[in-house]
Amino acid sequence: MELSEKGGVENNGFVQNEAFDDKETDTSSQEEMPKPCAVDVNPVAEEETVLKPYAGMPKEVLLKFSNQARYRITREILFWLIIAGAAALVCATIAIIALSPKCLDWWQAGPVYQIYPRSFKDSNMDGNGDLKGIQEKLDHITYLNIKTIWITSFFKSPLKDLGYGAEDFYDVDPIFGSMSDFDNLIAAIHDRGLKVIMDLIPNHTSDKHRWFQLSRNRTGKYTDYYIWQDCTEAAGSVIPPNNWVSVFGNSSWQFDDVRKQCYFHQFGKEQPDLNFRNLDVQQEIHDIIKFWLNKGIDGFSFSTVKFLLEATHLRDEPQVNKSQNGETITAYSQLYHDYTTAQVGMHDIIRSFRQTMNEFSREPGRYRFMGSGDDEKEDIEATMMYYGTTFIQEADFPFNFNLMNMKNLSGNSIFEAVDSWMKNMPVGKWPNWAVGSPNAARISSRVGKEYVNVMNMLLLTLPGTPVTYYGEEIGMENIVSENVTFPEKSPMQWDGEVNAGFTEGNSSWLPVNSNYQSVNVEIQRTWSNSTLNLYRELTQLRNNELPINRGWMCYIWNDSDVFVYVRELDGLDRTFMMVLNFGQESTIDLTAIVPNLPSEAVIRLSTNFSNAGKAVSTKLIKTEMGEGLVLEYKTAKPVHTMEAFQGKCFVAEKACYSMALNLLYMNC
Repeated sequence: MELSEKGGVENNGFVQNEAFDDKETDTSSQEEMPKPCAVDVNPVAEEETVLKPYAGMPKEVLLKFSNQARYRITREILFWLIIAGAAALVCATIAIIALSPKCLDWWQAGPVYQIYPRSFKDSNMDGNGDLKGIQEKLDHITYLNIKTIWITSFFKSPLKDLGYGAEDFYDVDPIFGSMSDFDNLIAAIHDRGLKVIMDLIPNHTSDKHRWFQLSRNRTGKYTDYYIWQDCTEAAGSVIPPNNWVSVFGNSSWQFDDVRKQCYFHQFGKEQPDLNFRNLDVQQEIHDIIKFWLNKGIDGFSFSTVKFLLEATHLRDEPQVNKSQNGETITAYSQLYHDYTTAQVGMHDIIRSFRQTMNEFSREPGRYRFMGSGDDEKEDIEATMMYYGTTFIQEADFPFNFNLMNMKNLSGNSIFEAVDSWMKNMPVGKWPNWAVGSPNAARISSRVGKEYVNVMNMLLLTLPGTPVTYYGEEIGMENIVSENVTFPEKSPMQWDGEVNAGFTEGNSSWLPVNSNYQSVNVEIQRTWSNSTLNLYRELTQLRNNELPINRGWMCYIWNDSDVFVYVRELDGLDRTFMMVLNFGQESTIDLTAIVPNLPSEAVIRLSTNFSNAGKAVSTKLIKTEMGEGLVLEYKTAKPVHTMEAFQGKCFVAEKACYSMALNLLYMNC
């Protein structure tokens, strides 16, 4: 069979049938065969078929297809839209970061709960509170909405001056447990999202400390670890180098039979002062700080730091009463302590502690807090120096004892205590407040049990960090007994069982207050109008409401009975006004004091729970003795913008609120 060359297509796949091989080709049969069919193919149509896109097309086809104008322009438009959107997102992010106020750190965001460990909870029935006991009661801390625990000194110590003279800074006193107990406590605290700070008293050690034993024997570098001076002996008595007197009274010099010299002690004779002019001593304290930070401690309270240095000239300190016979001076209050406190160079030492702590503050969320615990009382400017300067950081804040140092309680005295701190505090620093401590009588015993709730309301609604001493959240009182030396350190009252649930042993190191059956945690949890539940409501309010958490505070009014102030935030129309009674029954017309004040306000919280939620006329606010009100109202005219209240308003970490975007920003 022949195929026409003209218009034909060769079929390379044709296989000749074997039957044709043996036959001759018949020419006549060729004529009978049909003529080959020629098929004309349009090359343009063939090319269009090839260029039509399909899944899995080769690169050559894809490139021909993608280069068409309609697809190229669409692609370029989408590309530049994505670039523009990404740039806008980056710019918006940068703007938000630049305009956002500084977030409150953990030590600013909520109250600090101070625990005296020997009196908190006994876990082994020996009558002494311990570290395991604290761990057992962490649920109570979280119930109070508290995030930070402050544990006072638990170093190994002879327990002179209640353990504030350490025998070993690197160990836990056996009365409180072991280092393993401490490690377990730290882990449990952090597992709950809580923070913990501890006391460190660098000024002195116990006379049982290894350093002192080596120093009294003049051993190597330890020879000058303490302050030694020659002193004379006459008629069997020691004549000290000067008239310096210890805080506890009598001469601050003690003769040592081993070294045959006098050593200096600002506190008890069992607590010799370290020589901080010796650089080796300073390094020892830095090593102690690093040790406990490596253990997981989140911060320190450095106490007695104003005593770190003494004048080297050893002159007599000036007498308060110049006509008094110098030989009769025995009390600390009889001298001006110009040469034994706050000497030049003291703040440099404290700042060096801060620098060491900063080495451990570099991880996000792991800032290490530093507080200083010296109470300068009358010298508020000296206290403010512990904040540091604009360029040199020192303490995050010195602890504020103004509310405990008042000589009498009234609306005016409360105002003066608050105003004294706020107007003297350096710009941009953070305030703090305390109404109780291990070294002061409890609120109930100091100012009266009828003022416990209003004092807690004051503490938890002022700007800054509030510090609560254990037991104040239930209104504990001092022990009433002539034989008790430390009435404010009585065991925590947990329930109405024997020993108030503090210990299952037969006795406790201090007697439990006789009122424990009516003043305890367990029973107050069930009372709707209890001190405990009010405290908890106040901490919730503080945590949830921006104006109280970080807003402005403005003084509105104060007299012998009441202290009134507001908390408000730029951009937020909701304002909280505190009307706190620290005297007798009082009635006040707030509309006459604050321009444009709404005629009504709602009682958000009251020391009398039954009043919560009620509307009151701002023209006639009545409070009973010891009553406190947290009023809430809305206004477009905040007090801190009013000319009449300029100079009466304060803010530490300024922030503004955008209701449209539901976020905080700085530039109001």
